[in-house]
Amino acid sequence: MLRIPAFRLLGRAGASRVSLLEDFGLRHYSSGALCVRDDTGDARAYFTTPIFYVNAAPHIGHLYSALLADALCRHHRLRVPSAAATRFSTGTDEHGLKIQQAAAAAGLAPSELCDRVSAQFQQLFREADISSTDFIRTTEARHRVAVQHFWRVLKARGLLYKGLYEGWYCASDECFLPEAKVTRQPGPSGDLCPVSLESGHPVSWTKEENYIFRLSQFREPLQRWLRGDPQAITPEPFHHAVLQWLEEELPDLSVSRRSSHLHWGIPVPGDDSQTIYVWLDALVNYLTVIGYPNAEFKSWWPTTSHIIGKDILKFHAIYWPALLLGAGINPPHRIYVHSHWTVCGQKMSKSLGNVVDPRTCLDRYTVDGFRYFLLRQGVPNWDCDYYDEKVVKLLDAELADSLGGLLNRCTANRINPSGTYPAFCTTCFPSEPGLGGASVRAQAEDYALVSAVTTLPKQVADHYDNFQIYKALEAVSTCVRQTNGFVQRHAPWKLNWESPVDAPWLGTVLHVALECLRIFGTLLQPVTPSLADKLLSRLGVSATERGLGELYFLPRFYGHPCPFEGRRLGPETGVLFPRLDQSRAWLVKAHKT
Repeated sequence: MLRIPAFRLLGRAGASRVSLLEDFGLRHYSSGALCVRDDTGDARAYFTTPIFYVNAAPHIGHLYSALLADALCRHHRLRVPSAAATRFSTGTDEHGLKIQQAAAAAGLAPSELCDRVSAQFQQLFREADISSTDFIRTTEARHRVAVQHFWRVLKARGLLYKGLYEGWYCASDECFLPEAKVTRQPGPSGDLCPVSLESGHPVSWTKEENYIFRLSQFREPLQRWLRGDPQAITPEPFHHAVLQWLEEELPDLSVSRRSSHLHWGIPVPGDDSQTIYVWLDALVNYLTVIGYPNAEFKSWWPTTSHIIGKDILKFHAIYWPALLLGAGINPPHRIYVHSHWTVCGQKMSKSLGNVVDPRTCLDRYTVDGFRYFLLRQGVPNWDCDYYDEKVVKLLDAELADSLGGLLNRCTANRINPSGTYPAFCTTCFPSEPGLGGASVRAQAEDYALVSAVTTLPKQVADHYDNFQIYKALEAVSTCVRQTNGFVQRHAPWKLNWESPVDAPWLGTVLHVALECLRIFGTLLQPVTPSLADKLLSRLGVSATERGLGELYFLPRFYGHPCPFEGRRLGPETGVLFPRLDQSRAWLVKAHKT
């Protein structure tokens, strides 16, 4: 199960010198590894998405970030049912030069543009059933208080100084770039223009007096943090990439802009001539949500898991932990990183006209269907490709046919006329192969099924712990196919309830299949909450019987009573998931246009 510890950093016995970490109230061992200890066994967890920039409408990449965080959060809630044990924040990033410029181009005040686009994100997340506990906007008063307090702490610790900054700045990415990260590409006129090596966006040379953060002092503390916790950044390739970045020089970071140039932001405390750098402003949102600077934030921060896209890894894995250490706060517990979505093999782009509207997809494929597709097909380690036919094929095969067909078979009146969870016969299906006599009907493949589904909840939990939700869904799908094979193998529709020979085995086949469905429905709740509710309600599983804490599969097989045996099934709920290929006319039309 996922372990979200509340921890403190322990000192180094016999240390002869005080490290930089210790200067900020943190300590390290002589090996350089940060040592954590679980002090309270607190079951709390705090999940965050990035806050999304409001210069454009949301796309499926934004929704994917939110869905990953939502699934992790929902899975934790199933393990720790107390609502007070889990927090989940998302929101919008509304300051910065890019917003200021976009608003001017649209003939709007910056606040009007922010209100308009932030509302689009909020509507999308409501429609997608994102179960966040907070939606933060960086234009809120509570956030200004948090950011300015954080700034004052850095200033009081001697980590900010005023100096002349001269270098490249990318307004599109809202970041400063060293010369090594800038290249030249032909512009519209054919002349070579400076652009960001990573994003390809234009950069301009900037020379101004700003406040600068002593980032260079944090290279070794960041290396010790990451080497001491190999899971701090997951998946591993991103952890490795950050360590590689830290092998390079880590220059001090400009953390403000002239207010005459950038007025849309939070003013530097005590110096209205400067506006706080948009990334410092944005990153502090994770503290704002949990009450910073009030003391309550301290009980939540050690349980923090950030879910981010790979394009903002450097900000979250280098700048943010360094700023936190500078303010006397530990780095986040986990940083989960995911890759991007392409469309038919191409990067999503306004110029290509291939940006996928997530709200259209939710309407076309249903909310649970599109949630399932993104989380089933999305692999954090590498970019994933979207195209309509892939969605239809996956959802029809795994939700409509395999899972929906299994439920329909086992609850059909012709096969289960009593509408109950039939009794399990231990004589037909003994706990060990080879026990019993002629009445044994179970085969070797049936024992393999029981073994697979018994271990499935632990397997799924491990995949969630490792930020591999796609593997969790793959494991469930594999067991659904095995269960269909079990039902097909024993063909309950060919057995007779009136036969004293058939009836015990018929009941056992249905009992096993319904137990498998109960496990599948329970495990699918974080990904397809409405579909899972429909499935579990049809099985007669009450709301208090849907957690992971006491999820036991097929207790009668293991010699224990089953609370569902003999219980009436729930009312008919209709088709679990509709086949999509029955309405493929829009696909044909789309290909013709």
